[in-house]
Amino acid sequence: MWRAALAIVALNLGLSGCGLLPEVADETAGWSAQRLYSEAKDNLDKGDYEQAIKLYETLEARYPYGRYAQQAQLEIAYAYYKDQESISAIAACDRFIKLHPNHPNVDYAYYLKGLANFTEDQSLFSRIATQDMSERDPKAARDSFAAFKELVNRFPDSKYAEDSRARMKYLVNAISANEVHVAKYYLKREAYVAAANRAKSVVTNYPETPSVEEALAIMVVAYDKLGINDLRDDAMRVLKLNYPNSKYAQGVDLTGKDWWKLW
Repeated sequence: MWRAALAIVALNLGLSGCGLLPEVADETAGWSAQRLYSEAKDNLDKGDYEQAIKLYETLEARYPYGRYAQQAQLEIAYAYYKDQESISAIAACDRFIKLHPNHPNVDYAYYLKGLANFTEDQSLFSRIATQDMSERDPKAARDSFAAFKELVNRFPDSKYAEDSRARMKYLVNAISANEVHVAKYYLKREAYVAAANRAKSVVTNYPETPSVEEALAIMVVAYDKLGINDLRDDAMRVLKLNYPNSKYAQGVDLTGKDWWKLW
């Protein structure tokens, strides 16, 4: 009984003690939308991205309507991007695009979304030599390409369009190189159907990339191993026609036992 009484007393003391603790004052209480935006922008410019995001979110919560809230939504995405929080940056861009599809700066939201995904995958080429790309899904590169493509298609005269086109060229080369790497992975493991299909996708979907030359060579080998001679000969004919000086079109016989020496 006395233990229960002590417990009640202790609980009451604990509850009353909570009231004795000083409340933490919100220094931004009473700030106008303009001041919140200005302070957030100052922190953003200084590189204090965490504080900038906090202030932008406070601004949007207190003043959800008006130009400051809209601009805050866009700059939150930029702050996340600069803070290397790519996933949060992409989500913020998507939110802005959904809420303000006709905003004068929506082209920037697409551009920033492309950049955030691009950052996730920008070292794709350098990793090809050191990472087993068959275990990697280049989703970030594809998503980045899609965002830049949407920007270029919808806003061809945007100030971000030229850079977007350059990044799209890099990305399509990276994606096709990844596909070829995966095709080689299958080829060396004697998964010839998978190798042929992956290589064919490069020729079909990325016909203007440097990877097509190697993709055709993989198709020659894979179709030869599968005994599909007409497709093998077609691939070799296209290879020799478009890349007459290719190492894959001369020297080592792609249909012989030493084809693997080229890789």
